[in-house]
Amino acid sequence: MKRLRIYLDTSVIGGCFDVEFAEWSNLVIRAVRAGRFRALLSAVTAAEVELAPSRIRELHAELLSGGAELLHVTAETLELQESYQRHRVLGPRFRNDMLHIAVATVARADVLVSWNFKHIVRFDRIRRFNAVNLDLGYGQLAIYSPREVIPDEEALA
Repeated sequence: MKRLRIYLDTSVIGGCFDVEFAEWSNLVIRAVRAGRFRALLSAVTAAEVELAPSRIRELHAELLSGGAELLHVTAETLELQESYQRHRVLGPRFRNDMLHIAVATVARADVLVSWNFKHIVRFDRIRRFNAVNLDLGYGQLAIYSPREVIPDEEALA
């Protein structure tokens, strides 16, 4: 069976150390460590974790050294980000959120995983991101919270 390539935004990594999100974020990280998922991280995530507490930076470094795929910001991803902005999916203050989506889309990630319910994991936003993606010839990007990507049997274990 094909291993899913999951793009982890910064909220998932930080969520491992947050009371509200720790259980599900850690289940996702455990699945990555067990080889069930292939983690995709980006230069966007790397820049965001630079300012985070050391335990978040250490987990990010562990994921990279454990085989996570590092995705770079390219001219193509920046163009896609600009398309999201032109289509008013999000306002200019949320460029990094749009860049996470663009990087994952261009890399053809199977799913982007995030706890950002305000700007990313929202039905209306997902539809708008994917409308732009399809209009420009990209595939649709699945976007879910960590809770939605962990099979029930793992959560019950």
